[in-house]
Amino acid sequence: MTWKINLSKEADRFLVKNRMGKEEIFEIVGNIIKKLQGEDINVDVKKLKGKWLGFYRCRVGGVRIIFEINFDEFSVFIEVIDFRGRVYKK
Repeated sequence: MTWKINLSKEADRFLVKNRMGKEEIFEIVGNIIKKLQGEDINVDVKKLKGKWLGFYRCRVGGVRIIFEINFDEFSVFIEVIDFRGRVYKK
């Protein structure tokens, strides 16, 4: 099944400003999906609590990707991509 990946305007702006390619993020999200479906892939992903309940966080070096995943609709929505110190303050 083909997964649909959408980015918020804020996440897209972060990628442009920091010269990161969407392909790199899409590859990371693909690995996250595989891990959440039970494959043994080395990805640091965690369910969030509190204000971010229902979201997941992926750690890639000093960058954090906060996203929602819908297994029924095969879709991922990336809410925020930012550096570690700022990402949770949004």
